[in-house]
Amino acid sequence: MLIIGIVLFGMLIGAGAQLILGRGAKGIDWGVAIVAGLVGSFVGGLLISLLAGDGLDFRPSGIIGSIVGAILITAGWMWFKGRSTTT
Repeated sequence: MLIIGIVLFGMLIGAGAQLILGRGAKGIDWGVAIVAGLVGSFVGGLLISLLAGDGLDFRPSGIIGSIVGAILITAGWMWFKGRSTTT
């Protein structure tokens, strides 16, 4: 049950990152949303939570870090995908 919750949370964070970056007008790429959400949540959420001194508890700093991490992963993927299709 925990795994399903983590995947759904990552998917929502990844979809939110795409909406923030303006990708939502074209539709949400759910594959990228899941990967960006999970990787961004792990890296961004973990780093921000540890830097803020919250530990590994579920805190607002971890949620903010998850969103920032997912935005960075999504932006990097969009940049890489745009770069590879133009050359």
